[in-house]
Amino acid sequence: MKLVKLTVVLLALTWLSACNTLGVGKDDAETMDGEVVVEDRTADSAGIEGDNADGTDLDDGAEAQVIVGEDQYIGDELNDPASPLSNRVVYFEYDSSSVRQEDIATLEAHAAYLGENPNVTIRLVGHTDERGSREYNLALGEQRALAIRQILMLQGASINQFQVTSFGEERPDIEGHDESAWGQNRRVELLYVGS
Repeated sequence: MKLVKLTVVLLALTWLSACNTLGVGKDDAETMDGEVVVEDRTADSAGIEGDNADGTDLDDGAEAQVIVGEDQYIGDELNDPASPLSNRVVYFEYDSSSVRQEDIATLEAHAAYLGENPNVTIRLVGHTDERGSREYNLALGEQRALAIRQILMLQGASINQFQVTSFGEERPDIEGHDESAWGQNRRVELLYVGS
């Protein structure tokens, strides 16, 4: 009889432990004053060893928490769809590396983020449309990326935070041979390294 009671107690403890390890519990998703709290636990915090999708080691006990309510987002500001940081493409006019006035506010937000986070690296990838020679387009894509870098540095980012690349016409965003496609292909992509 003692063995049966002990087995029942061990099974109950195992079940409770498994629920806690797997993240099943009342604290995982709560409603507080119209806010939904969602907790995303990494595999490592659940006792599973391994790597993140990008190949980096999982942090011991690392947890990410996002709180979403009406008109608010709390989490990594790079992923907030309402933030100017979510805009990571700057477009250019034909045969130009001049940044358009409507993109300055977005670039100021990126510069402020880089200034506040000196360990963050950003890759600026320049592109062109299909018109022009391959060599000319590679140079123009680089000039566009360097123009973005210059603006970000003037606003507080450090030169050590940048990687500059040009693909010229080699990687179009939109296939096509008209102004609509060309306008989407004349761009610089701001890619945060490791995010």
